[in-house]
Amino acid sequence: MSANALYTDLSGYYDLMCVDIDYQAQSHCVRRLHQMFGNGGNRHLDMACGTGPHVRHFIDFGYQSQGLDINQPMLDLAAKRCPEAVFSLQDMSEFKVDTPLDLITCFLYSIHYNADLDKLKQCIANVYRALASGGVFCFNLVAKDKINNALFVQHGATQEEDNFTFRSSWYYAGHGEHQALKLSIEKHNKTQTQIWHDEHRMVAVTFANIETLLAPYFEVMLFEHDYDKILPLAEDAGNALIVCIKR
Repeated sequence: MSANALYTDLSGYYDLMCVDIDYQAQSHCVRRLHQMFGNGGNRHLDMACGTGPHVRHFIDFGYQSQGLDINQPMLDLAAKRCPEAVFSLQDMSEFKVDTPLDLITCFLYSIHYNADLDKLKQCIANVYRALASGGVFCFNLVAKDKINNALFVQHGATQEEDNFTFRSSWYYAGHGEHQALKLSIEKHNKTQTQIWHDEHRMVAVTFANIETLLAPYFEVMLFEHDYDKILPLAEDAGNALIVCIKR
């Protein structure tokens, strides 16, 4: 058995890691929210798009969809999945677009990849500038004060002769503006077992924090993190689906 640090490029494992995610349900829910609260336009950007599964669904819904990510190997895979779309290598806290957009999305808690509160503020301001009048920004978020460090998510997948176990968990030390996403991958077959570990340092906020940051730019609504139903956020919820309408 060998254990190694997992390098930044997860592109080779990304789709296997996310095999249990219902991208269609997530995309359909956000499309419904956009239909309810948006300006009727169809120009869409997916931030931190990864290998492009959400972009694929929005294109199939009839959107003019594009994506950005900071990982070029991910974007290469996204371009194969969505040859109709334009993908760009950009940081979400500093991105630029050529024309105003009607919908900007950021799925899978990727908004936390902003390095700190200043970067998160820059990201929000850039989203505001990129959106057309009445445009919608939709993302999901976990509240730092609701994180249970003992909880984790685990699932398995198979690729050819290799079996994989993926595990992820949030960790918050109880103070400060950073939390961690801890990841591990175990790959085993008949001859060997390999284990990789990685930890991503991310921005940490409460729901009150994020509402304060968004309020100067957007009308903000917090919903239950449920892609099958559109429900207002419960008081004890630890994660939320956030919809922002440009003022």
